[in-house]
Amino acid sequence: MNVVYDSPQYSVFTYPQQEGFELLDKDAMRMLFLQGPFASHFRSAINGIPENERTIETIDAFLENYCMDGAAQPIVIH
Repeated sequence: MNVVYDSPQYSVFTYPQQEGFELLDKDAMRMLFLQGPFASHFRSAINGIPENERTIETIDAFLENYCMDGAAQPIVIH
């Protein structure tokens, strides 16, 4: 696991062995794991953001779209 992005609201981890990404929404306490075609689409979409537009606000808004679509799961601590 490698941390590839970290802001006050979101973290993104990459899992090279599984060819996947984990998106963590810190405020809402939910996470989303992307693998296979979903991970490829995520990588392409994030790489499609122009360098001069890659701010914390832009990246966080992009990640919010991924986490808000209902696919993100609540984090449950036992």
